[in-house]
Amino acid sequence: MRQNINQELIQTTFGRSSGFCIDPVEKKPLNHFLPNTPILSFGTAGCNLSCKFCQNWDISNAKVYDRQIGYASPDEIARAAKQNHCKSVALTYNDPVIFFEYAIDVAIACHNLDIKVVAVSAAYMNPAPLKEFYLHMDGANIDLKAFSQDFYKKLTGADLKPVLENLIYIRHKTKTWLELTTLIIPGYNDSPEEIKAMSEWICHELGPDTPIHFSAFHPDHKMLDIPKTPLETLIRSRNIAMEAGLHYVYTGNVYYQPGDTTYCPQCQKPVIERSWYQLSQYHLTDDAKCRFCGTVIKGVFDTSPGTWGAKRKPISI
Repeated sequence: MRQNINQELIQTTFGRSSGFCIDPVEKKPLNHFLPNTPILSFGTAGCNLSCKFCQNWDISNAKVYDRQIGYASPDEIARAAKQNHCKSVALTYNDPVIFFEYAIDVAIACHNLDIKVVAVSAAYMNPAPLKEFYLHMDGANIDLKAFSQDFYKKLTGADLKPVLENLIYIRHKTKTWLELTTLIIPGYNDSPEEIKAMSEWICHELGPDTPIHFSAFHPDHKMLDIPKTPLETLIRSRNIAMEAGLHYVYTGNVYYQPGDTTYCPQCQKPVIERSWYQLSQYHLTDDAKCRFCGTVIKGVFDTSPGTWGAKRKPISI
């Protein structure tokens, strides 16, 4: 991803992408960030982790020349988002720390056109670049892959401690809206004890209004012998997290409407009803309060939701 060219370290992926697609923002997943609006998604190639369960392994482990399919400048990406009526742009598919400079330049170009930018990342970064990076991000979904150092070291090649430290920084020291995702892998990070410990940590360190998505694993990459996650495991994890005090707990990669829906933490009524990525009912006021009891629902909301639905639209730039 980087080469020494004439004694200068050059980012060889700058301006080159593994593809562009317009998705529902809920697919990132972000359920409290401009609901039901289109988001222009792109990434490059490579990763700074080596997850054995990677579900984008063809991108994250690819040689640059195998996957780079086009060039787009930051300004061209911002203009494409504007022309396609996207409210935001997602740095995704591979971790944006890999294309750090490109990502920041894209964010600056997007902000010039009043388009928001979100990062889909594992938050495995050193403090200085983390601080610079999240100055430019409006939202983020961070993969908290487990709550075990042993899991991180053996299955990702990384460490848990800096991820936790970075989550605390993003939540309390930046203006970035933060949501979390944990891919639940049977037999590895699905024990009730680990889910409870992780949920209690999130509630105490990040706050009960931090949304978390428990997503289903499917066999992939180097873990083809592991079965897919049962729906019952995700429901159990969701219940444990809510019992620990978290207000917004979701399930992903499965059909389970209660796990797609946002509930008011005060009156418990559904305020944003979803089925997969399709929004059906919306009960927030213009200032993001529950229409039933007036409780503020935390997140980044417009005065009304979008109308994008569940469509997926690949585009060329």
